[in-house]
Amino acid sequence: MDLDHDACYRAISQRDIRFDGRFFTGVKTTGIYCRPVCPATTPKSTNITFYPTAAAAREAGLRPCLRCRPETAPDMGAWRGTSNTVSRALRLIEQGALDDAPVEALATRLGVGGRQLRRLFHQHLGASPVAVAQTRRIHLAKQLIHETDMPMAQIAFASGFGSIRRFNECFQDMFARPPAALRRDGHTAGLAPAAGEGLTLTLRYRPPYDWDGICDFLRVRAIAGIERVEGNCYARSFAIDGHQGQISVEPAAVSHAIRATIHTPDLAILPAIIARLRRVFDLAADPDAIAAHLGQDPLLHDLVAACPGLRVPGAWDGFELAIRAVLGQQVTLAAAARLAGDLVARFGAPLEIPCGSLTHSFPAPERLASADLTVLGMPRARAATLSAVARARLENPGLFEARNDLDTTIRDLRAIPGIGDWTAQYIALRQMREPDAFPAADIGLMRAVATVENTARPDAAALLERARAWQPWRAYAAQYLWRADSAGRTGS
Repeated sequence: MDLDHDACYRAISQRDIRFDGRFFTGVKTTGIYCRPVCPATTPKSTNITFYPTAAAAREAGLRPCLRCRPETAPDMGAWRGTSNTVSRALRLIEQGALDDAPVEALATRLGVGGRQLRRLFHQHLGASPVAVAQTRRIHLAKQLIHETDMPMAQIAFASGFGSIRRFNECFQDMFARPPAALRRDGHTAGLAPAAGEGLTLTLRYRPPYDWDGICDFLRVRAIAGIERVEGNCYARSFAIDGHQGQISVEPAAVSHAIRATIHTPDLAILPAIIARLRRVFDLAADPDAIAAHLGQDPLLHDLVAACPGLRVPGAWDGFELAIRAVLGQQVTLAAAARLAGDLVARFGAPLEIPCGSLTHSFPAPERLASADLTVLGMPRARAATLSAVARARLENPGLFEARNDLDTTIRDLRAIPGIGDWTAQYIALRQMREPDAFPAADIGLMRAVATVENTARPDAAALLERARAWQPWRAYAAQYLWRADSAGRTGS
């Protein structure tokens, strides 16, 4: 990635928050790297090198600044729009793809060679896949050191390190001091969260952020028993690798961040939980770039201006979303939510420790694959589709992973009996985080276009042609149109 030195230097001189997360500043004289908003005195231009990612700065031998804490920068995709393979690889790395497997295994999942994947990473990120994965682990560990009172051994495993020895070695190598020495005054070292308190973390994003909009979206689609939206707080239950837990999310007291409280009996799944939170709340989006592109279209101009910081709400789990999408075929949002609630009540796993209205975790694929789903009172064809989705997930555990390009993803999903283009595009949009996914057959999108332009309602083909101008951000265009559709939308 090319970084104009003079432009970057002007940005750090002004501490321009718009560039936070877009690049990192390496200071040759001190051997550290900083965020563009670092409060320290701006070094001379001749003493600075700019890096597209924190991993690139780390691979150059620099250590993170202890003042601006690069681990707290918004998780920006400086790579977005440059390489789909890199973007998919980063999503898998965030989910722990390199915690217990080599780069070659990750490359195989992506359908490329290990050498090619390393080349793409160096081209677009300035660092190797291993360096990116290790930088993520260190940044998460450092955040846990600063923001929690967890014992160092728990932090090591919660941040993805395979051993305490490796954890200590990495911190000694990067900071020339043991991890415990980085703990700030005011934290009592060695205290794990008390029972029932949960672990609280701050996750940052690039402003603006339409929090009300994302809460409204999740509220009308909330599944009784596993999700709850009250005021500006979203809560849900989950089951990951056999471990049940709960999370609650609300705006943080600090600017441009959310506050997540996590209850889990196994801290080793913490990176997976954080990855899902980033996906659900679309924390890596670049709202300025998206708005600048979509705002040029006459149809979307006013919609973009009216909803600054709009996000595309992601899915907590791909299988859950696929089942929810099938339930929403040809019915209203309210009807789909009611059916999903009935499904959870009948086939979900009761929580060992219920929390108010959160009483179950979503049914596992094994449970639904063998169940008689016609008892839910839906058409037999739809029940058969639900069973087919469950069987497909069991046969291919990576079915809902973001490892293929959009066209391949849609093709694989449509191979499941009963899954059409609308459902496949919707799953790609919310689960795979494909920014260009677009369910053109959605009646709400057609209705919104007709209302905004005061024209006859387009069909799917005409809408798809109209959406060409919105590439590569058609998923966000769809979200703006759904917001504009004031009538009762079909289930999604």
